[in-house]
Amino acid sequence: MAERALRGTRLGATSYENDRNTDLAPRQEVTYDCPQGHRFAVTFATEAEIPPNWECRFCGEAALIVDGEQPQEKKSKHARTHWDMLLERRSVDDLEEVLAERLELLRARRREEQEHMQQAMSEERRSA
Repeated sequence: MAERALRGTRLGATSYENDRNTDLAPRQEVTYDCPQGHRFAVTFATEAEIPPNWECRFCGEAALIVDGEQPQEKKSKHARTHWDMLLERRSVDDLEEVLAERLELLRARRREEQEHMQQAMSEERRSA
């Protein structure tokens, strides 16, 4: 039943309002130049903040506003790496000391494993 009631119209697709007796917002046209040589205009409201660059309609590159100030590049922060954060907490001498301790632990564990393997091999030879 509901299907028949909606037949013949597209909800939301068409507006039945007209532009008579309405005042449009004041507009301005801003021209942009692309590095590839394309020139195009974009319409903005007069109270809108005009962006210094706009994506080119033809090639997709960043086009700059004509006769306007060039955008100043923002200062980018140096990305802190794990090494930078580690150096904030410890000195290089401390890190070398910790490295030496860990290497000694690993070497001791490897020696124990090798001794254990040699004992297992010698017991296997005795039993065979």
